[in-house]
Amino acid sequence: MSFVDAIKSLGTKKNTAEGRKRTKLRRVGNSLDVSLILMTCLLLVFGLLMIYSASSYEANLDWGDSAYYFKKQAFAVILGLFAMVGIGLFMPSRLPERVLLPIMFVAFGLVMLLPVIGHASHGATRWIRLGPLSIQPAEIVKVAIIIFEATFLTKYMHTLHTWKGFLYSLIVPIVGLLFVRVFSNNLSSGLIIFLIGLGMVFIASYDYKKYALGVLGILIVAVIIYFALSKVEYSGDKKVDFRGERLIAWVNPEAQSDDLGYQTMQSLYAIGSGGLTGKGLGQSVQKMNFIPEAQNDMIFSIICEELGLVGAIIVFLMYIGLIGRMYLIARSTRDLYKSLLVVGVMMQITIQVLLNVAVVTNTIPNTGVSLPFISYGGSSVTILLAEIGLVLAVQRENAYEEDIRMRKRMEAEEAEEA
Repeated sequence: MSFVDAIKSLGTKKNTAEGRKRTKLRRVGNSLDVSLILMTCLLLVFGLLMIYSASSYEANLDWGDSAYYFKKQAFAVILGLFAMVGIGLFMPSRLPERVLLPIMFVAFGLVMLLPVIGHASHGATRWIRLGPLSIQPAEIVKVAIIIFEATFLTKYMHTLHTWKGFLYSLIVPIVGLLFVRVFSNNLSSGLIIFLIGLGMVFIASYDYKKYALGVLGILIVAVIIYFALSKVEYSGDKKVDFRGERLIAWVNPEAQSDDLGYQTMQSLYAIGSGGLTGKGLGQSVQKMNFIPEAQNDMIFSIICEELGLVGAIIVFLMYIGLIGRMYLIARSTRDLYKSLLVVGVMMQITIQVLLNVAVVTNTIPNTGVSLPFISYGGSSVTILLAEIGLVLAVQRENAYEEDIRMRKRMEAEEAEEA
């Protein structure tokens, strides 16, 4: 072999080694979806900013530190970002399917343990403390339902056109609803769990008649309840459970503005006083103990008060961008299981955004639903970011598989030309 041939051979080996290295990097995670990460981080930064603004007054009174809630949320966000990047870079998206039973066992087991080892707060036992961390098992059940439905629908999607197959697909979400309702007295999270499952089944179906009938039935029942309650004159001496009180406050919050409808009316005052451009960041009046724990489920009303309609539209645009990007990832995924996994995460975020805004504007009865990535809540934001990591893992594998297909196509074309 001549010197020139040796140099060419060395160059070929070097290029092959570099090609293998690049392929390995793509497989491991050199192609994370930048736009999805950017939109998630925008929501996180905005959420931290609004949590500090909404909670600083109360935090200073209660804890002597205006940044108390901000610091706790920032810690949870950092944990969640590590989880998101780690899952997005290194975890195979098929791994949750292979460990589905342990995930289901842990999720439902933690819910069942709430009455025994749960931590009570504001009259509800919904958290389990692990040292400085608090875990809300209902959030883990949401992830378990997404993985279960993705696995189940991949195998049995062809049966959804039958009532039997449709009902079988909803058994586990219904069980999740009942477990969370019974063991933690948390109906709102239970309903979200059921709606996530129902939403995934809806997306996987091609027969929409039963859904149209269901929606029509729900609307008719809601109208009947609304008009029935509007004729009820409530007085404090009547014995009604707290859910009944919420229904009464929903129908006529003005009449109960000093009691049952207080939080709802204060939220509406905040939204109305914000106008088009708001009072300015940090200038909310309603956060000064008028809206209890304004950094939690009612934070959207503080956003409207401080940033106005413009701020509310910006929030919606950020969510639309995030959900739209996940929709494109789901559509471009050739593997049905992976696509449904992305759809599940997309459904959870969409449902929680719609329900939270509906509650804050009194469109539906008051119930505890957090605004994803923005409301205060450590376990919620950490687990949501881990779910975004799953979406990133799917997109990473999509990019790798597309790269393989492109290279095979190019090799085939080169072979034909030769």
